Amino acid sequence: MDTLIASKATTRTRIAALRAAMTAQQLDAYVVPSSDPHLSEYLPERWQSRVWLSGFTGSVGTLIVTADFAGLWADGRYWSQAENELAGTGIALMKIPTGGSTLHIDWLAANLQPGQTVGADGAVLGLATARMLQDALGARGIALRTDCDLVDAVWAERPGLPLPAIYEHLPPQATSSRADKLAALRSAMTAHGADMHFISTLDDIGYLFNLRGADVSFNPIFVAHALVGMQRATLFIADGKAPAAVQAALAADGVELAPYAQASAALAALPAASRLLIDPRRITLGLRQAIAPAVAVVEAINPTTFAKSKKSDADAAHVRATMEQDGAALCEFFAWLEPALSTGKITEYEIDARITSFRAKRPGFVSASFGTIAGFNGNGAMPHYHATEQSHATIAGDGLLLIDSGGQYLGGTTDITRVVPVGTPSAAQKRDFTLVLKGVIALSSTRFPRGTKSPMLDAIARAPIWAAGIDYGHGTGHGVGYFMNVHEGPQVISSSAMPEPHTAMEPGMITSIEPGIYRPQQWGVRIENLVLNQTAETTEFGEYLRFETLTLCPIDTRCMDLMLLRPDEIAWVNAYHETVRTRLQPHVTGTAREWLEARTQPI
Repeated sequence: MDTLIASKATTRTRIAALRAAMTAQQLDAYVVPSSDPHLSEYLPERWQSRVWLSGFTGSVGTLIVTADFAGLWADGRYWSQAENELAGTGIALMKIPTGGSTLHIDWLAANLQPGQTVGADGAVLGLATARMLQDALGARGIALRTDCDLVDAVWAERPGLPLPAIYEHLPPQATSSRADKLAALRSAMTAHGADMHFISTLDDIGYLFNLRGADVSFNPIFVAHALVGMQRATLFIADGKAPAAVQAALAADGVELAPYAQASAALAALPAASRLLIDPRRITLGLRQAIAPAVAVVEAINPTTFAKSKKSDADAAHVRATMEQDGAALCEFFAWLEPALSTGKITEYEIDARITSFRAKRPGFVSASFGTIAGFNGNGAMPHYHATEQSHATIAGDGLLLIDSGGQYLGGTTDITRVVPVGTPSAAQKRDFTLVLKGVIALSSTRFPRGTKSPMLDAIARAPIWAAGIDYGHGTGHGVGYFMNVHEGPQVISSSAMPEPHTAMEPGMITSIEPGIYRPQQWGVRIENLVLNQTAETTEFGEYLRFETLTLCPIDTRCMDLMLLRPDEIAWVNAYHETVRTRLQPHVTGTAREWLEARTQPI
């Protein structure tokens, strides 16, 4: 049997098994989110339940199964991918505008009848999502049960907890000590009137304790919960993951270890007089329900979410050095790629291994920061396209090759997208490329008041693209961690995000700028740089911020329609390329240096 056909049959078998388990539990619908007990974006294999059940491998999506229907709710980044992966499985693609959409909740409320019951696993269901479900279903007389992990009942060979050991993020790259971070957190707890704080989000935990791991692909984090008191802290982690030296270092800072499974029991055992700080957007329903009713609960964003987003001057210095190494690796990669493309034999699938091999030669490199996106022509029109050994294109003929990649280094995390012309790009392709470039320049050049809500900046990058009657279906920028998750909050530059107080732009934040244009089945363009918030000036109207562009790699001038660029935009390109050339020249030799000099010539 063909492998693809067999996989579709396997999906149908798994959905049938889930329906049988639903019948046994008297459930009329079952919700499977893309989630784990830590509400992570990238999931350890144990909690990739939606992928295992549906066969859809995108990073975001919600599966709902009833007795006679199965649907996968996914946003526009994944529609083409989902259509391909769901075809023949009996699962319908339910198109939604954004990953944060609640249309699947509306569907449940509209399609189930009063008296029916929806099931979900409360251990992986976010508290905020659970509250929306309870409100929407309760208003229709539909019950919600969250005590049933049906995936565990049907996934016979479900993986266990990840096993890799944790390790310390050490100086000089770790520029603030664990003791200092704990002291700052405790001050924030006091300001909230709390004496205990529970944290589940893995990047917050890694940041706070200066620890890193390898439990999740691409992000140097590990599976754990943390309970922080005013004197001591407990890290709930699987047995055997902390080497003796790490345990001793933690103990010296008042941090004890406990088994991962005991986190819920620890919450239940809190004294009645406790005042516990939790982040309702970063904790699951199951853990919230474990808290004893007598404990006073304070709800606010995790203080560490703010703290880790604002990189210190010392952090920024390490990031700049990392960007030079990453940029040099990219020079070597593109110096290899361009002549190789002339053979007409290079495939999209090769790009990931090649670009990672050049980064791996650089000091401080740990891993890729996400799976490389390399899409030629029509594949580049899928923002989250991923070439596989079974399904990829050969890069031959005329067109555009989009490459989105990044690295994890001890001194920072990188994320960059560049577009390479293959053969001769058309006038229409050059127009799209230039419009996207104008969006990058517009936002990169912007000054704005400190505290501006980050979603409000989105329209600045879109304006040149909107002026041509074009738009794109994803956000313009996301926060980026410091040797941490490549996607980090609280700031996000997106038209679909609410400009809430916690999204305020502050000095030290690192954010991507990545507008795009995508023409299905034709080509895609995205240009992405990382930028650092810096103080620009202080006037009688307050403090103003500007962006320092951190990413160092040429933007291909062969794709530009110079007639569409204003003199100030041309000046921006030339100044950027002069900076790139000056900063990277000391790190490259031979063909890589020749490529760098050729691609940074003034226009």
